[in-house]
Amino acid sequence: MDYREAGVDVEAGRAFVEQIRNLVHSTHRPEVMGGLGGFSGCFQLPSGYREPVLVSGTDGVGTKLKLAQILNRHHTVGIDLVAMCVNDVLTAGAEPLFFLDYLATGKLNPEQLTQVVAGISQGCKQAGCALLGGETAEMPGFYQVGEYDLAGFCVGMVEKSQMLNGSQVKLGDVAIALASQGVHSNGFSLVRKIVTEGGFDWSDRPALFQGQNLGETILTPTRIYVKPVLAARQAGLEIHGMAHITGGGLPENLPRCLGAGQSIQVDPSTWHILPIFQWLAEAGSVGSSSMFNTFNMGIGFVLLVPPNQAEQTLQWFQSQDIAAYAIGEVVTGSGRVEGLPT
Repeated sequence: MDYREAGVDVEAGRAFVEQIRNLVHSTHRPEVMGGLGGFSGCFQLPSGYREPVLVSGTDGVGTKLKLAQILNRHHTVGIDLVAMCVNDVLTAGAEPLFFLDYLATGKLNPEQLTQVVAGISQGCKQAGCALLGGETAEMPGFYQVGEYDLAGFCVGMVEKSQMLNGSQVKLGDVAIALASQGVHSNGFSLVRKIVTEGGFDWSDRPALFQGQNLGETILTPTRIYVKPVLAARQAGLEIHGMAHITGGGLPENLPRCLGAGQSIQVDPSTWHILPIFQWLAEAGSVGSSSMFNTFNMGIGFVLLVPPNQAEQTLQWFQSQDIAAYAIGEVVTGSGRVEGLPT
């Protein structure tokens, strides 16, 4: 017996690394030291910082991977993986520097997994960070053939004096919401339950979706907000807090950027709720409270800004082709989001 007969093809693994080498290299920044294939990735810290703070984040894609595997469409989940990490790091005001991925599968399928890495590479370029390295694990018996799982890890940097930690947020600050592109990467256990138990098919084309089918709509990747938000700060916009709207929706994520004794009062009528959320609510008979506690409901990222900069902030992001809405303000409270359906 040998390792291949046990289900692990070492030669195929080496060939896969060679296949993705150019994808990885295309993301490299000048600070990357060395190439792909070593025991570790090396990155020289950018110059110009007086008190640099490293900011890290890690995440996965969740059961959205099930849908990608059912539909045999693997490119967008790589973007999701990067987005879930870099958007988190961004909330501290940090610039993402480099990204590492972990990819585990039952049997190495180079064509399938190259699509995944191509998406990871695209996500890194959207965020301006380097894909520094990763790990591909072939685990027969642990995952079924055709199945894979993803995890990502990102490191960013911010000047200590520019770091956001909740202490900068003031009463009266305006919450500026940046539009999501869809469901992003949370709530997919409920999405799959609605579709399968409702007798729907991923190829269905509901009238709300204007010609796109259900699977394509649901697989729309998570938007990466890094470059426009960092550019806004560099342009002089004063941002006091940021929140990435992920699992738990607005109720769970908005309070994470507040200071002590603060809440946010929001008005759900102030932004556009995407058709996919209308469809999910109707198809699954999901109540408004459950929808807001599970999904982003059309908002992927929120900024807290002084009232005198609210209009300028809205115009900035609209000039970047990102729909933006003033959805509420910071009020006295105990770390809650007020005004949402209960």
